[in-house]
Amino acid sequence: MNYWRKRAVVVTAALLQTSCFDWQSNTFTLVGELPPNFSYWAGVLYKPEPGTNCTVTDWRRTMPEFNRPWLGEYKPEIKVDIRTLIKGCRMVVDEIDIKIFARWAEARRAQSYDFAGLKFYTELQDKYTRKFKAKDGDTFYGQCQWMFRTNGKNRDINKKLLCNKDVDRGERGKGKPFAIYTLDQLPGKTIKMNIRVLDKDTPGDGDRWVEFRNGWKRCMGKGFDDPYAFCNGNISDFSHFTGPNGEICTIYPGCKE
Repeated sequence: MNYWRKRAVVVTAALLQTSCFDWQSNTFTLVGELPPNFSYWAGVLYKPEPGTNCTVTDWRRTMPEFNRPWLGEYKPEIKVDIRTLIKGCRMVVDEIDIKIFARWAEARRAQSYDFAGLKFYTELQDKYTRKFKAKDGDTFYGQCQWMFRTNGKNRDINKKLLCNKDVDRGERGKGKPFAIYTLDQLPGKTIKMNIRVLDKDTPGDGDRWVEFRNGWKRCMGKGFDDPYAFCNGNISDFSHFTGPNGEICTIYPGCKE
């Protein structure tokens, strides 16, 4: 009897040791480090694990979504499964689509968004593999800027968010904030998306605004019925425009001179 008890203890210990040695986290953490009044939505896309003979035709229905603004939910830090099982098919994370949302005023229409993303590979040539900047993970950087313009006969002010890689903080290439990793880099790690917003807004349309020391003035064009209202060399005739709360403004961004 003692023999079988001792054998059971030895087998159990061996199994525990093996499981502890082989165990690896199946998740990583994505953190959005964003300016005030910014948030993000993330949709995680999976693909069949290499060597797996299966397909998922309605993959968008199986896509986990995080921080859905229409439900009023938001958490800057989310946990993402690296491997998962969808309808009996072994899947690995393929990419994360990200929308960066931002508000520029309290009015309902005063919001905009732009895109960012992550891409994952099972294998990747070393020269294309992003190196982690810290033992616990990595940070990729983006910068956003507000582009302002007017719409309609009332020349309502509107703003669009434009986000790109932050070259000044070490990102290479052009395009939206984006990073690539291999699957074996991810277990137990934290990936941070750090976004800053530039202090100075810029016109979203060419030849419609003139910059002065105290801000930008909107060219009159041929009048308020002119849908384009280019300056066209006339930098002395300007129009008012309508702010986000209905206020009448003559200069951007301060509204009143």
